[in-house]
Amino acid sequence: MTHVPKQEVLRRARADSSRSAAVVSGRTEWNIMAAGRLSFRNITALAPMVRVGTLPMRLLALDYGADVVYCEELIDIKMVQCQRVVNEVLQTVDFVAPDDRVMFRTCEREKDRVVFQMGTADPDRALAVARLVEKDVAAVDVNMGCPKEYSTKGGMGAALLSDPDKIEAILTKLVTGVSIPVTCKIRILPSVEETISLVQRIERTGVAAVAVHGRFKEERPRHPVHCNYIQAVARAVSIPVIANGGSLDVVKTNADIEHFRRATGASSVMLARAAMWNVSVFVSEGPLPVEKVMEEYLKYAIRYDNHAFNTKYCLCQMLRDKVESPLGKQVQAAQTNAEISAAYGLHTFCRHVQEQQQTRRAALQSGGQSERPVMDGDVTTVAVKFERRNYPPQITPKMFLLEWSRRERVEQPLYETVRGDDDRTVTEDLKVLLTRRLCSRVCSQVQRSQDRGFQSTVTVAGKRFRSTLWEKSKKFAEQAAAVVCLRVLGIPEGRIGEEDSGLVCKRKRDGKTNGGAEQQQEQSKKRHLGDVQQETQSSATPALANGDHREADTPPEQAQP
Repeated sequence: MTHVPKQEVLRRARADSSRSAAVVSGRTEWNIMAAGRLSFRNITALAPMVRVGTLPMRLLALDYGADVVYCEELIDIKMVQCQRVVNEVLQTVDFVAPDDRVMFRTCEREKDRVVFQMGTADPDRALAVARLVEKDVAAVDVNMGCPKEYSTKGGMGAALLSDPDKIEAILTKLVTGVSIPVTCKIRILPSVEETISLVQRIERTGVAAVAVHGRFKEERPRHPVHCNYIQAVARAVSIPVIANGGSLDVVKTNADIEHFRRATGASSVMLARAAMWNVSVFVSEGPLPVEKVMEEYLKYAIRYDNHAFNTKYCLCQMLRDKVESPLGKQVQAAQTNAEISAAYGLHTFCRHVQEQQQTRRAALQSGGQSERPVMDGDVTTVAVKFERRNYPPQITPKMFLLEWSRRERVEQPLYETVRGDDDRTVTEDLKVLLTRRLCSRVCSQVQRSQDRGFQSTVTVAGKRFRSTLWEKSKKFAEQAAAVVCLRVLGIPEGRIGEEDSGLVCKRKRDGKTNGGAEQQQEQSKKRHLGDVQQETQSSATPALANGDHREADTPPEQAQP
Protein backbone atom coordinates (compact mmCIF):
# COMPACT_ATOMS: atom_id res chain seq x y z
CA MET A 1 0.00 0.00 0.00
CA THR A 2 1.40 3.40 -1.03
CA HIS A 3 2.14 5.81 1.80
CA VAL A 4 0.53 9.23 1.36
CA PRO A 5 2.15 12.10 3.28
CA LYS A 6 -0.02 13.87 5.82
CA GLN A 7 0.10 17.19 3.99
CA GLU A 8 -1.07 15.51 0.75
CA VAL A 9 -4.02 13.97 2.61
CA LEU A 10 -4.91 17.39 3.98
CA ARG A 11 -4.60 18.95 0.53
CA ARG A 12 -6.94 16.41 -1.05
CA ALA A 13 -9.48 16.78 1.74
CA ARG A 14 -9.51 20.54 1.38
CA ALA A 15 -9.81 20.34 -2.38
CA ASP A 16 -12.75 17.95 -2.03
CA SER A 17 -14.52 20.19 0.48
CA SER A 18 -14.00 23.22 -1.76
CA ARG A 19 -15.38 21.37 -4.79
CA SER A 20 -18.41 20.18 -2.87
CA ALA A 21 -19.08 23.69 -1.66
CA ALA A 22 -18.90 25.02 -5.20
CA VAL A 23 -21.90 22.86 -6.17
CA VAL A 24 -24.12 25.30 -4.32
CA SER A 25 -24.95 28.23 -6.58
CA GLY A 26 -23.84 31.70 -5.52
CA ARG A 27 -21.65 32.67 -2.58
CA THR A 28 -23.71 31.00 0.13
CA GLU A 29 -22.72 30.52 3.75
CA TRP A 30 -21.90 26.88 2.99
CA ASN A 31 -19.73 27.98 0.10
CA ILE A 32 -17.76 30.35 2.32
CA MET A 33 -17.55 28.01 5.30
CA ALA A 34 -17.14 24.58 3.69
CA ALA A 35 -17.18 21.78 6.26
CA GLY A 36 -16.82 24.30 9.09
CA ARG A 37 -13.66 25.77 7.58
CA LEU A 38 -13.18 28.91 5.55
CA SER A 39 -13.38 28.12 1.83
CA PHE A 40 -11.55 30.23 -0.73
CA ARG A 41 -13.51 29.10 -3.76
CA ASN A 42 -15.90 31.54 -5.47
CA ILE A 43 -15.28 34.44 -3.09
CA THR A 44 -14.36 38.10 -3.26
CA ALA A 45 -11.83 39.26 -0.72
CA LEU A 46 -10.36 42.45 0.68
CA ALA A 47 -6.65 42.13 -0.04
CA PRO A 48 -3.93 42.66 2.58
CA MET A 49 -2.85 46.31 2.30
CA VAL A 50 -0.29 48.45 4.03
CA ARG A 51 -2.09 50.44 6.78
CA VAL A 52 -5.46 50.04 5.10
CA GLY A 53 -6.36 46.54 6.27
CA THR A 54 -7.02 47.41 9.90
CA LEU A 55 -10.21 46.51 11.77
CA PRO A 56 -12.43 49.45 10.66
CA MET A 57 -11.79 48.82 6.96
CA ARG A 58 -12.19 45.05 7.32
CA LEU A 59 -15.55 45.38 9.06
CA LEU A 60 -16.79 47.88 6.51
CA ALA A 61 -15.74 45.57 3.67
CA LEU A 62 -17.79 42.77 5.25
CA ASP A 63 -20.76 45.12 5.59
CA TYR A 64 -20.53 45.92 1.89
CA GLY A 65 -20.40 42.30 0.77
CA ALA A 66 -16.80 41.04 0.89
CA ASP A 67 -16.71 37.34 1.75
CA VAL A 68 -13.22 37.30 3.24
CA VAL A 69 -10.99 40.07 4.60
CA TYR A 70 -7.22 40.01 5.03
CA CYS A 71 -5.41 42.08 7.63
CA GLU A 72 -2.35 44.04 6.64
CA GLU A 73 0.93 42.13 6.68
CA LEU A 74 2.30 41.84 10.22
CA ILE A 75 5.91 40.88 10.77
CA ASP A 76 6.59 37.69 12.70
CA ILE A 77 9.41 39.17 14.77
CA LYS A 78 7.03 41.74 16.22
CA MET A 79 4.02 39.47 16.56
CA VAL A 80 5.88 36.69 18.35
CA GLN A 81 6.54 39.14 21.21
CA CYS A 82 2.87 40.06 21.55
CA GLN A 83 0.50 39.09 24.30
CA ARG A 84 -3.12 38.25 23.63
CA VAL A 85 -5.36 40.62 25.59
CA VAL A 86 -9.15 40.63 25.77
CA ASN A 87 -10.24 44.26 25.58
CA GLU A 88 -13.53 44.32 27.46
CA VAL A 89 -14.08 48.01 26.84
CA LEU A 90 -13.94 47.72 23.04
CA GLN A 91 -15.05 44.07 23.04
CA THR A 92 -12.07 43.11 20.93
CA VAL A 93 -9.10 40.79 21.15
CA ASP A 94 -5.85 42.74 21.01
CA PHE A 95 -2.35 41.46 20.38
CA VAL A 96 -0.17 43.85 22.32
CA ALA A 97 3.59 44.36 21.94
CA PRO A 98 5.89 44.83 24.97
CA ASP A 99 5.78 48.59 24.41
CA ASP A 100 1.95 48.48 24.68
CA ARG A 101 1.32 49.03 20.98
CA VAL A 102 -1.64 47.11 19.63
CA MET A 103 -0.21 45.25 16.65
CA PHE A 104 -3.41 43.43 15.68
CA ARG A 105 -6.99 44.01 16.79
CA THR A 106 -9.92 41.79 15.87
CA CYS A 107 -13.46 41.09 17.07
CA GLU A 108 -16.17 38.44 17.01
CA ARG A 109 -17.87 40.02 13.99
CA GLU A 110 -15.04 39.00 11.66
CA LYS A 111 -13.74 35.91 13.43
CA ASP A 112 -14.93 33.47 10.74
CA ARG A 113 -13.92 35.71 7.82
CA VAL A 114 -10.59 37.34 8.66
CA VAL A 115 -7.28 36.00 7.36
CA PHE A 116 -4.17 36.89 9.30
CA GLN A 117 -1.30 37.66 6.93
CA MET A 118 2.24 37.51 8.24
CA GLY A 119 5.62 38.44 6.88
CA THR A 120 8.12 35.71 7.72
CA ALA A 121 11.25 33.95 6.59
CA ASP A 122 11.46 31.47 9.44
CA PRO A 123 9.28 28.33 9.75
CA ASP A 124 9.47 28.08 13.55
CA ARG A 125 8.68 31.73 14.11
CA ALA A 126 5.85 31.56 11.59
CA LEU A 127 4.32 28.65 13.48
CA ALA A 128 4.63 30.46 16.80
CA VAL A 129 2.74 33.45 15.42
CA ALA A 130 0.10 31.27 13.76
CA ARG A 131 -0.56 29.45 17.02
CA LEU A 132 -0.79 32.77 18.85
CA VAL A 133 -3.66 34.00 16.65
CA GLU A 134 -5.14 30.63 15.69
CA LYS A 135 -8.22 30.85 17.92
CA ASP A 136 -9.17 34.35 16.79
CA VAL A 137 -8.90 34.20 12.98
CA ALA A 138 -10.29 32.04 10.20
CA ALA A 139 -7.00 31.36 8.39
CA VAL A 140 -3.36 32.40 8.20
CA ASP A 141 -1.56 33.62 5.09
CA VAL A 142 2.12 34.06 4.27
CA ASN A 143 3.12 37.10 2.23
CA MET A 144 5.40 36.00 -0.61
CA GLY A 145 4.70 38.85 -2.99
CA CYS A 146 5.73 42.15 -1.38
CA PRO A 147 8.58 43.59 -3.48
CA LYS A 148 9.52 46.40 -1.12
CA GLU A 149 12.94 46.55 0.49
CA TYR A 150 11.62 46.60 4.06
CA SER A 151 10.25 43.13 3.38
CA THR A 152 12.77 41.60 1.00
CA LYS A 153 15.85 42.65 2.97
CA GLY A 154 14.71 40.35 5.75
CA GLY A 155 14.22 37.47 3.33
CA MET A 156 10.45 37.94 3.45
CA GLY A 157 7.88 38.84 0.83
CA ALA A 158 9.02 38.51 -2.79
CA ALA A 159 12.48 37.40 -1.62
CA LEU A 160 10.92 34.01 -0.85
CA LEU A 161 10.09 33.50 -4.54
CA SER A 162 13.74 32.72 -5.21
CA ASP A 163 13.91 30.20 -2.35
CA PRO A 164 11.26 27.53 -2.99
CA ASP A 165 12.80 25.24 -0.38
CA LYS A 166 12.13 27.81 2.31
CA ILE A 167 8.62 28.37 0.96
CA GLU A 168 7.94 24.66 1.27
CA ALA A 169 9.42 24.52 4.77
CA ILE A 170 7.33 27.44 6.04
CA LEU A 171 4.05 26.27 4.53
CA THR A 172 4.53 22.63 5.55
CA LYS A 173 5.29 23.71 9.11
CA LEU A 174 2.13 25.80 9.23
CA VAL A 175 -0.17 23.28 7.55
CA THR A 176 0.83 20.51 9.94
CA GLY A 177 1.02 22.78 12.97
CA VAL A 178 -2.30 24.63 13.10
CA SER A 179 -5.95 23.65 12.84
CA ILE A 180 -7.06 26.46 10.52
CA PRO A 181 -6.49 26.82 6.75
CA VAL A 182 -3.13 28.08 5.53
CA THR A 183 -2.71 30.11 2.33
CA CYS A 184 -0.05 32.22 0.68
CA LYS A 185 0.12 35.16 -1.72
CA ILE A 186 2.73 35.30 -4.47
CA ARG A 187 3.76 37.32 -7.51
CA ILE A 188 4.37 35.73 -10.89
CA LEU A 189 7.85 34.57 -11.94
CA PRO A 190 9.63 35.50 -15.21
CA SER A 191 7.99 32.68 -17.16
CA VAL A 192 4.66 30.91 -17.07
CA GLU A 193 6.41 27.56 -16.64
CA GLU A 194 8.36 28.73 -13.59
CA THR A 195 5.23 30.18 -12.04
CA ILE A 196 3.25 26.96 -12.57
CA SER A 197 6.09 24.86 -11.17
CA LEU A 198 6.26 26.97 -8.01
CA VAL A 199 2.51 26.95 -7.44
CA GLN A 200 2.33 23.19 -7.93
CA ARG A 201 5.04 22.79 -5.32
CA ILE A 202 3.08 25.10 -3.01
CA GLU A 203 -0.06 23.03 -3.61
CA ARG A 204 1.73 19.88 -2.46
CA THR A 205 2.34 21.41 0.98
CA GLY A 206 -1.40 21.19 1.67
CA VAL A 207 -2.36 24.86 1.56
CA ALA A 208 -6.03 25.72 1.15
CA ALA A 209 -5.53 28.31 -1.61
CA VAL A 210 -2.97 30.52 -3.29
CA ALA A 211 -3.43 34.17 -4.26
CA VAL A 212 -1.57 35.23 -7.40
CA HIS A 213 -0.73 38.87 -8.01
CA GLY A 214 -0.41 39.07 -11.77
CA ARG A 215 2.72 41.22 -11.87
CA PHE A 216 6.44 40.49 -11.70
CA LYS A 217 8.20 41.53 -8.50
CA GLU A 218 9.89 44.47 -10.23
CA GLU A 219 6.59 45.76 -11.65
CA ARG A 220 4.34 48.34 -10.02
CA PRO A 221 0.61 49.17 -10.24
CA ARG A 222 1.14 51.30 -13.35
CA HIS A 223 2.16 48.18 -15.25
CA PRO A 224 -0.62 46.06 -16.79
CA VAL A 225 -1.69 42.90 -14.99
CA HIS A 226 -0.76 39.61 -16.71
CA CYS A 227 -4.07 37.74 -16.69
CA ASN A 228 -2.65 34.95 -18.86
CA TYR A 229 -0.22 33.93 -16.09
CA ILE A 230 -3.01 33.66 -13.53
CA GLN A 231 -5.13 31.72 -16.01
CA ALA A 232 -2.32 29.22 -16.64
CA VAL A 233 -1.83 28.69 -12.91
CA ALA A 234 -5.56 28.21 -12.31
CA ARG A 235 -5.64 25.46 -14.94
CA ALA A 236 -2.59 23.70 -13.52
CA VAL A 237 -3.71 23.21 -9.90
CA SER A 238 -6.80 21.93 -8.11
CA ILE A 239 -6.77 24.30 -5.13
CA PRO A 240 -8.58 27.65 -5.43
CA VAL A 241 -6.55 30.38 -7.10
CA ILE A 242 -7.34 33.94 -6.04
CA ALA A 243 -6.68 36.52 -8.76
CA ASN A 244 -5.14 39.80 -7.63
CA GLY A 245 -3.86 42.87 -9.44
CA GLY A 246 -6.82 44.07 -11.50
CA SER A 247 -7.81 47.22 -9.63
CA LEU A 248 -6.24 49.70 -12.03
CA ASP A 249 -6.74 47.84 -15.33
CA VAL A 250 -10.00 45.97 -14.91
CA VAL A 251 -11.99 46.48 -11.72
CA LYS A 252 -13.68 49.83 -11.25
CA THR A 253 -17.21 48.69 -10.38
CA ASN A 254 -18.70 45.62 -8.78
CA ALA A 255 -19.64 44.20 -12.20
CA ASP A 256 -15.98 44.29 -13.19
CA ILE A 257 -15.11 41.76 -10.49
CA GLU A 258 -16.76 38.97 -12.44
CA HIS A 259 -15.05 40.13 -15.65
CA PHE A 260 -11.67 39.86 -13.91
CA ARG A 261 -12.56 36.43 -12.58
CA ARG A 262 -13.40 35.19 -16.06
CA ALA A 263 -10.36 36.83 -17.66
CA THR A 264 -8.05 35.01 -15.26
CA GLY A 265 -9.99 31.76 -14.95
CA ALA A 266 -9.49 32.00 -11.20
CA SER A 267 -11.80 30.67 -8.51
CA SER A 268 -11.88 33.97 -6.66
CA VAL A 269 -10.89 37.62 -6.79
CA MET A 270 -8.97 39.74 -4.30
CA LEU A 271 -9.21 43.55 -4.42
CA ALA A 272 -6.78 46.06 -2.97
CA ARG A 273 -6.61 49.53 -4.50
CA ALA A 274 -10.17 49.51 -5.84
CA ALA A 275 -11.35 48.75 -2.29
CA MET A 276 -8.94 51.22 -0.73
CA TRP A 277 -10.40 54.01 -2.86
CA ASN A 278 -14.00 52.97 -2.23
CA VAL A 279 -14.63 49.78 -0.28
CA SER A 280 -18.30 49.76 -1.35
CA VAL A 281 -17.05 48.25 -4.61
CA PHE A 282 -18.08 44.97 -2.95
CA VAL A 283 -21.76 46.06 -3.05
CA SER A 284 -23.61 44.46 -5.95
CA GLU A 285 -24.69 47.87 -7.23
CA GLY A 286 -21.48 49.55 -6.05
CA PRO A 287 -19.57 51.60 -5.64
CA LEU A 288 -21.61 54.00 -3.50
CA PRO A 289 -20.83 57.72 -3.04
CA VAL A 290 -17.44 57.93 -1.34
CA GLU A 291 -18.70 60.59 1.10
CA LYS A 292 -21.08 58.07 2.66
CA VAL A 293 -18.39 55.40 2.72
CA MET A 294 -15.99 57.71 4.55
CA GLU A 295 -18.59 58.45 7.22
CA GLU A 296 -19.26 54.75 7.79
CA TYR A 297 -15.53 54.05 7.94
CA LEU A 298 -15.01 56.82 10.48
CA LYS A 299 -17.78 55.45 12.70
CA TYR A 300 -15.96 52.12 12.90
CA ALA A 301 -12.67 53.91 13.56
CA ILE A 302 -14.26 55.72 16.50
CA ARG A 303 -16.01 52.64 17.88
CA TYR A 304 -12.81 50.60 17.86
CA ASP A 305 -10.44 53.36 18.96
CA ASN A 306 -8.43 53.17 15.76
CA HIS A 307 -5.16 55.08 15.78
CA ALA A 308 -5.88 58.61 14.51
CA PHE A 309 -2.82 58.58 12.27
CA ASN A 310 -4.12 55.45 10.56
CA THR A 311 -7.66 56.85 10.32
CA LYS A 312 -6.32 59.94 8.56
CA TYR A 313 -4.27 57.84 6.16
CA CYS A 314 -7.25 55.74 5.07
CA LEU A 315 -9.53 58.76 4.66
CA CYS A 316 -6.90 60.50 2.54
CA GLN A 317 -6.74 57.48 0.23
CA MET A 318 -10.51 57.73 -0.22
CA LEU A 319 -10.32 61.47 -0.85
CA ARG A 320 -7.74 60.89 -3.61
CA ASP A 321 -7.56 64.05 -5.75
CA LYS A 322 -9.70 65.91 -3.19
CA VAL A 323 -7.08 65.58 -0.47
CA GLU A 324 -6.22 69.28 -0.85
CA SER A 325 -9.86 70.35 -0.62
CA PRO A 326 -11.07 72.19 2.50
CA LEU A 327 -12.26 68.86 3.93
CA GLY A 328 -8.98 67.17 3.05
CA LYS A 329 -6.95 69.90 4.72
CA GLN A 330 -9.13 69.70 7.82
CA VAL A 331 -8.56 65.95 7.98
CA GLN A 332 -4.82 66.34 7.57
CA ALA A 333 -4.66 68.96 10.31
CA ALA A 334 -6.61 66.81 12.80
CA GLN A 335 -4.64 65.08 15.53
CA THR A 336 -7.32 62.89 17.13
CA ASN A 337 -10.31 60.87 15.99
CA ALA A 338 -12.49 63.44 17.75
CA GLU A 339 -11.04 66.21 15.60
CA ILE A 340 -11.44 64.09 12.47
CA SER A 341 -15.06 63.38 13.37
CA ALA A 342 -15.73 67.11 13.67
CA ALA A 343 -14.62 67.53 10.05
CA TYR A 344 -17.34 65.07 8.99
CA GLY A 345 -20.04 66.39 11.31
CA LEU A 346 -19.79 63.31 13.53
CA HIS A 347 -18.64 65.07 16.71
CA THR A 348 -21.87 64.17 18.55
CA PHE A 349 -21.51 60.52 17.54
CA CYS A 350 -17.87 60.53 18.63
CA ARG A 351 -18.66 62.07 22.02
CA HIS A 352 -21.48 59.57 22.59
CA VAL A 353 -19.21 56.59 21.81
CA GLN A 354 -16.44 57.93 24.04
CA GLU A 355 -18.90 58.42 26.88
CA GLN A 356 -20.15 54.86 26.44
CA GLN A 357 -16.59 53.55 26.50
CA GLN A 358 -15.77 55.58 29.58
CA THR A 359 -18.88 54.27 31.33
CA ARG A 360 -17.97 50.70 30.42
CA ARG A 361 -14.40 51.26 31.57
CA ALA A 362 -15.56 52.69 34.88
CA ALA A 363 -17.96 49.78 35.41
CA LEU A 364 -15.20 47.27 34.76
CA GLN A 365 -12.86 49.06 37.12
CA SER A 366 -15.43 49.26 39.89
CA GLY A 367 -15.98 45.54 39.60
CA GLY A 368 -12.33 44.71 40.09
CA GLN A 369 -9.30 45.80 42.02
CA SER A 370 -7.21 47.04 39.09
CA GLU A 371 -7.70 50.78 39.68
CA ARG A 372 -8.59 50.90 43.35
CA PRO A 373 -6.09 52.88 45.45
CA VAL A 374 -3.79 50.74 47.58
CA MET A 375 -1.39 52.11 50.18
CA ASP A 376 2.24 51.06 49.80
CA GLY A 377 3.76 52.60 52.90
CA ASP A 378 3.05 56.31 52.59
CA VAL A 379 2.45 56.10 48.84
CA THR A 380 -1.02 55.80 47.30
CA THR A 381 -0.76 53.41 44.37
CA VAL A 382 -3.13 52.60 41.53
CA ALA A 383 -2.65 50.36 38.49
CA VAL A 384 -2.79 52.98 35.72
CA LYS A 385 -1.28 53.14 32.25
CA PHE A 386 -0.83 56.48 30.51
CA GLU A 387 -2.39 56.31 27.03
CA ARG A 388 -1.48 59.38 25.00
CA ARG A 389 -4.32 58.96 22.54
CA ASN A 390 -6.86 59.60 25.31
CA TYR A 391 -5.75 63.23 25.61
CA PRO A 392 -5.79 66.17 23.18
CA PRO A 393 -2.43 66.91 21.53
CA GLN A 394 -1.83 70.04 23.64
CA ILE A 395 -3.02 68.59 26.97
CA THR A 396 -1.37 66.23 29.48
CA PRO A 397 -2.26 65.13 33.03
CA LYS A 398 0.95 66.75 34.31
CA MET A 399 -0.23 70.07 32.91
CA PHE A 400 -3.57 69.74 34.74
CA LEU A 401 -1.85 68.78 37.99
CA LEU A 402 0.53 71.73 37.76
CA GLU A 403 -2.30 74.19 37.08
CA TRP A 404 -4.33 72.72 39.95
CA SER A 405 -1.41 73.10 42.37
CA ARG A 406 -1.01 76.74 41.35
CA ARG A 407 -4.71 77.42 41.79
CA GLU A 408 -4.72 75.76 45.21
CA ARG A 409 -1.46 77.53 46.15
CA VAL A 410 0.36 74.36 47.13
CA GLU A 411 3.91 73.41 46.24
CA GLN A 412 4.38 72.37 42.66
CA PRO A 413 4.39 68.61 41.98
CA LEU A 414 7.67 66.85 42.78
CA TYR A 415 8.50 63.77 40.71
CA GLU A 416 10.99 61.61 42.62
CA THR A 417 13.65 59.44 41.00
CA VAL A 418 14.89 56.05 42.15
CA ARG A 419 17.49 53.89 40.44
CA GLY A 420 16.29 50.33 40.00
CA ASP A 421 19.76 48.79 40.20
CA ASP A 422 20.61 49.85 43.73
CA ASP A 423 17.27 51.26 44.90
CA ARG A 424 18.98 54.60 45.57
CA THR A 425 17.07 57.82 45.10
CA VAL A 426 18.80 60.37 42.95
CA THR A 427 16.45 63.17 43.82
CA GLU A 428 18.63 64.46 46.67
CA ASP A 429 21.79 64.05 44.57
CA LEU A 430 20.36 66.32 41.90
CA LYS A 431 18.33 68.76 44.00
CA VAL A 432 21.11 71.27 44.60
CA LEU A 433 22.19 71.24 40.97
CA LEU A 434 18.64 71.58 39.74
CA THR A 435 17.92 74.39 42.20
CA ARG A 436 20.92 76.31 40.93
CA ARG A 437 19.45 75.99 37.47
CA LEU A 438 16.21 77.50 38.81
CA CYS A 439 14.36 74.27 38.14
CA SER A 440 11.30 74.10 40.36
CA ARG A 441 10.53 70.51 39.51
CA VAL A 442 12.56 67.37 40.12
CA CYS A 443 11.75 64.50 37.79
CA SER A 444 12.39 60.93 38.69
CA GLN A 445 11.75 57.38 37.72
CA VAL A 446 12.61 53.85 38.60
CA GLN A 447 14.22 51.94 35.76
CA ARG A 448 13.97 48.17 35.64
CA SER A 449 17.13 46.54 34.37
CA GLN A 450 15.16 43.69 32.76
CA ASP A 451 12.92 45.56 30.35
CA ARG A 452 13.87 49.21 30.89
CA GLY A 453 10.47 50.01 32.36
CA PHE A 454 10.01 53.26 34.27
CA GLN A 455 8.05 54.19 37.39
CA SER A 456 7.59 57.61 38.96
CA THR A 457 6.28 58.90 42.29
CA VAL A 458 4.79 62.37 42.51
CA THR A 459 4.47 64.37 45.74
CA VAL A 460 1.67 66.92 45.95
CA ALA A 461 0.56 68.78 49.10
CA GLY A 462 2.57 66.41 51.26
CA LYS A 463 1.02 63.25 49.77
CA ARG A 464 2.70 60.78 47.42
CA PHE A 465 1.20 58.94 44.45
CA ARG A 466 2.50 56.28 42.07
CA SER A 467 1.24 53.88 39.41
CA THR A 468 2.07 50.24 40.04
CA LEU A 469 2.46 49.64 36.31
CA TRP A 470 5.72 50.16 34.45
CA GLU A 471 5.93 52.60 31.56
CA LYS A 472 8.17 52.58 28.50
CA SER A 473 9.67 56.02 29.08
CA LYS A 474 10.42 58.55 31.80
CA LYS A 475 7.85 60.96 30.40
CA PHE A 476 5.09 58.36 30.37
CA ALA A 477 5.97 57.26 33.91
CA GLU A 478 5.58 60.84 35.16
CA GLN A 479 2.27 61.20 33.32
CA ALA A 480 1.00 57.97 34.90
CA ALA A 481 1.93 59.23 38.37
CA ALA A 482 0.08 62.47 37.63
CA VAL A 483 -2.98 60.49 36.50
CA VAL A 484 -3.00 58.54 39.79
CA CYS A 485 -2.83 61.75 41.80
CA LEU A 486 -5.58 63.46 39.82
CA ARG A 487 -7.94 60.48 39.98
CA VAL A 488 -7.43 59.87 43.69
CA LEU A 489 -8.04 63.55 44.44
CA GLY A 490 -11.02 63.68 42.07
CA ILE A 491 -9.48 66.31 39.81
CA PRO A 492 -10.11 66.38 36.03
CA GLU A 493 -7.14 65.10 34.06
CA GLY A 494 -7.88 66.52 30.61
CA ARG A 495 -9.10 63.38 28.85
CA ILE A 496 -10.91 63.73 25.55
CA GLY A 497 -14.64 64.05 26.26
CA GLU A 498 -14.24 65.63 29.71
CA GLU A 499 -16.11 68.84 30.37
CA ASP A 500 -13.96 71.97 30.50
CA SER A 501 -12.73 72.28 34.09
CA GLY A 502 -11.14 75.68 33.63
CA LEU A 503 -7.77 74.39 34.83
CA VAL A 504 -6.23 74.97 31.41
CA CYS A 505 -7.17 78.04 29.42
CA LYS A 506 -9.32 77.51 26.35
CA ARG A 507 -6.64 78.91 24.06
CA LYS A 508 -4.11 76.32 25.22
CA ARG A 509 -6.70 73.53 25.10
CA ASP A 510 -7.65 74.39 21.53
CA GLY A 511 -4.03 74.83 20.51
CA LYS A 512 -4.68 78.32 19.10
CA THR A 513 -1.73 80.48 18.07
CA ASN A 514 -1.30 84.16 17.32
CA GLY A 515 -0.68 83.33 13.68
CA GLY A 516 -4.26 82.29 13.03
CA ALA A 517 -5.55 79.31 11.07
CA GLU A 518 -2.73 79.23 8.51
CA GLN A 519 -0.04 79.11 11.18
CA GLN A 520 -1.97 76.45 13.07
CA GLN A 521 -2.22 74.33 9.95
CA GLU A 522 1.51 74.77 9.29
CA GLN A 523 2.32 73.71 12.85
CA SER A 524 0.03 70.71 12.43
CA LYS A 525 1.94 69.67 9.32
CA LYS A 526 5.23 69.99 11.21
CA ARG A 527 3.83 67.85 14.03
CA HIS A 528 2.67 65.35 11.44
CA LEU A 529 6.15 65.16 9.89
CA GLY A 530 7.65 64.86 13.35
CA ASP A 531 5.34 61.95 14.11
CA VAL A 532 6.37 60.32 10.85
CA GLN A 533 10.07 60.64 11.67
CA GLN A 534 9.59 59.43 15.22
CA GLU A 535 7.55 56.41 14.14
CA THR A 536 10.01 55.54 11.37
CA GLN A 537 12.93 55.65 13.80
CA SER A 538 11.15 53.79 16.57
CA SER A 539 11.36 50.39 14.91
CA ALA A 540 13.69 48.61 12.55
CA THR A 541 10.76 46.59 11.24
CA PRO A 542 7.49 47.88 9.78
CA ALA A 543 5.44 47.53 12.96
CA LEU A 544 4.51 50.80 14.62
CA ALA A 545 1.12 50.87 16.29
CA ASN A 546 -2.43 49.74 15.81
CA GLY A 547 -3.01 50.64 12.22
CA ASP A 548 0.57 51.90 11.71
CA HIS A 549 2.55 48.75 11.01
CA ARG A 550 4.58 50.05 8.12
CA GLU A 551 7.14 52.73 7.58
CA ALA A 552 5.36 56.02 8.01
CA ASP A 553 6.41 57.45 4.66
CA THR A 554 4.92 54.53 2.74
CA PRO A 555 3.18 56.01 -0.31
CA PRO A 556 -0.27 54.83 -1.40
CA GLU A 557 1.31 53.04 -4.37
CA GLN A 558 2.61 50.36 -2.01
CA ALA A 559 -0.86 48.95 -1.59
CA GLN A 560 -0.90 45.87 -3.78
CA PRO A 561 -3.73 45.96 -6.33
